[in-house]
Amino acid sequence: MRKLIIGVLATLFTLLCVSAVGLYWVYQSVVSYSQTPLKLQQPMEFEVARGTSFSQMALALEQTGAIDELWKLKVLVKLHPELAKIRSGLYQITPNESIIELLEKLNQGREMVFSVTLIEGQSIKEWRALLKQLPRIQWQEEPFLHVLRNNGDESNLPEGKFYPDTYHYGAGDSVLVILQQSYQKMQQELDKAWQQRDKSIPLKSPYELLIMASIIEKETGKASERPWISAVFTNRLRKGMRLQTDPTVIYGMGDRYQGNITRKDLREQTPFNTYRINGLTPTPIAAPSTASLMAAAQPADVDYLYFVSKNDGSHIFSKTLNEHNRAVDKYQRNR
Repeated sequence: MRKLIIGVLATLFTLLCVSAVGLYWVYQSVVSYSQTPLKLQQPMEFEVARGTSFSQMALALEQTGAIDELWKLKVLVKLHPELAKIRSGLYQITPNESIIELLEKLNQGREMVFSVTLIEGQSIKEWRALLKQLPRIQWQEEPFLHVLRNNGDESNLPEGKFYPDTYHYGAGDSVLVILQQSYQKMQQELDKAWQQRDKSIPLKSPYELLIMASIIEKETGKASERPWISAVFTNRLRKGMRLQTDPTVIYGMGDRYQGNITRKDLREQTPFNTYRINGLTPTPIAAPSTASLMAAAQPADVDYLYFVSKNDGSHIFSKTLNEHNRAVDKYQRNR
C-alpha cells in the first residue's frame, strides 16, 4: 500500500513538473512573441472602428498579415488585461514596431497624425487646390469663407488672412480645423507687427499692412532684402508714386497668366495693376510670412525708389530713374 501511494505521488509530482515546464515554456514563448516585429514590408494604415472588440481587432490584424500565431496574442492580453482596452481610430503600423508596442499604441489611442504645409507667397486658390487633395480630410465647400464668417468677418475677402505654416490633423477632421488655426495665427502675427510698426509709415490700418506685406512677399527672392523692398514701396507711397510691381499685375491677370507679362498686360486696367492704379491693391495678393509682415511694419531707413532683379533672386536698388535704367539695361534688356 505504501509503495502504491509513493508511486501515485511520484506520478503526480512528475505531472506537476511537466505542467510547470510547459507553462514556463508558454510564458517565455508569449513574452518573446510580444517583442516580435510586425510582419510588414512597409508602413500601413490600420483602422479600428468604434465598438470593435479586442478579438475582432486581433483577427483583422491577422488578416492583414501583420501578425500570426493569434493564440499567443490572446494569452498575452490574459497576462496583461489592460492591453485589451483598445481605442477606435486610424493608426499607422510599421515594420519596426513590436507587437507589444502596437498594443500600447492602440491602448493609448495614439492615432495617425497627418500634416499639411501652407506655403508663404501662395494664394488662396493654390491653397484650396492643395487642401482639397489631402488624405482623410473632411472637405467643405468655400472653407475659407466659412472660417471668416465664423470669426465675424463678413467681407468675403479671404486672401492674405491665413497664416502659412505646417498644420496637423487627424483622420476625419474637417478642413475648417486647419484653417481656423491658420486664421488665428495670422491675426496674432498681424497684430504683433502692427503694434511694433514704425508710426511714420503711410499705412492706415492692419489690413493695409497685410496688403503691403503680401506684395513684399511676392517680390522677395533673398530674405535679407525684405526691409529694402519694403522701403522702396513705402518711399513711393510717400511721394505719391505708383508701386509698379509685376506680382500685382500677375495676380490681376488670374488664369490668363501663362508665365510671361507683355507690355499690353502692363497697360491693362485691372483693380490690381499697380502700373495703372494709385496706392495699394484692394486686397493682399498672397499669404505673407512673419518676416514680410515685420518688413512692412519696419522698412529699412534708405531712400531707394527702384529695384530690378539680377536674375539670381537678388536685386539692384537705385535712388534715381537714371540709375535704375542703367541697372535695367545691364540685368534685363541686355540679357
